[in-house]
Amino acid sequence: MTTAAETSALESRVGHYYQMDLPYLVGREKLREYARAVQDYHPAHWDVAAAAELGYSDLVAPLTFTSTPGMTCNRRMFEDVVVGYDTYMQTEEVFEQHRPIVAGDELRVDVELTSVRRIAGRDLITVTNTFTDTAGERVHTLHTTVVGLTNEDVGPGIKTAVQKMMMHDVDIFGVGESEYHKTVRPEAEIRIADAGMTRVPGTPSFDDVHVGDELPTHHARLSRGDLVNYAGVAGDANPIHWDENIAKLAGLPDVIAHGMLTMGLGAGFVSAWSGDPGAVTRYAVRLSAPAIVSAAEGADIEFSGKIKSLDPATRSGVVIVGAKSGGRKIFGLATVNVRFR
Repeated sequence: MTTAAETSALESRVGHYYQMDLPYLVGREKLREYARAVQDYHPAHWDVAAAAELGYSDLVAPLTFTSTPGMTCNRRMFEDVVVGYDTYMQTEEVFEQHRPIVAGDELRVDVELTSVRRIAGRDLITVTNTFTDTAGERVHTLHTTVVGLTNEDVGPGIKTAVQKMMMHDVDIFGVGESEYHKTVRPEAEIRIADAGMTRVPGTPSFDDVHVGDELPTHHARLSRGDLVNYAGVAGDANPIHWDENIAKLAGLPDVIAHGMLTMGLGAGFVSAWSGDPGAVTRYAVRLSAPAIVSAAEGADIEFSGKIKSLDPATRSGVVIVGAKSGGRKIFGLATVNVRFR
């Protein structure tokens, strides 16, 4: 297990920053591909005319879409900066939507190590991605928190098996320690886009919603095919999501769904109810248990929701989202901040 001294050394790297060399161009087909992978069939993700009716210039990105470029951008962080672990387990994700991302956006992606905390003998590591458009405005902020796992958690047997299963250019166990040089974010003005707060959302009127209102329950089905498709679309190549033998070597009862996939399903559940995926300003999920996806039965995930609070000053509210699979809660705590008309 990583020692307290090693954690302290990693803490000295908090603030490490880099910017991706090339901008990320958001394409219509990438949005449709991702929406299909997370079973989000809101028309604004698929049809330009439907998006225009809600006031968008083009197709709208599903809320969790940023996790796809984020995963690619974070590889360097977990290979060269956050070292000393054999692999990582996702535990929490926070999406801040300053304005909805649309097809045609050209985004600069910044990556920063923002936090290292030691809790109950485990290291929790937070990496933040910021997405800035060509106007220089930050349109989205994504915070990813993982638990660092060492060889006491991941045995040599699984490491060998995984390496033989991975894609040719992916190493989820990292490349090990190398000469380190810290780079930090340059001093510059940060401008946060406010279009997400000024556009009139295509949601129910604030006057028609009430604290305690419940969202209609929704069931989402996942098969092994869904997991394989999501792995390809999102770039998450970890075989615990598609290979039963590897999953069991890792101590799991069977293949598990990607945490980010279940979050994407949850975001779609809320936007289907609200009517406008761009009305969400914040989505935070703490994972508590994985959804088990057997080859024979797949998995059923039941989503539920309730309005927790309402703010008349901003005509917005907080919705608590629940997710259960196989009788277990897979979201420990999930909240969605939504603007109402």
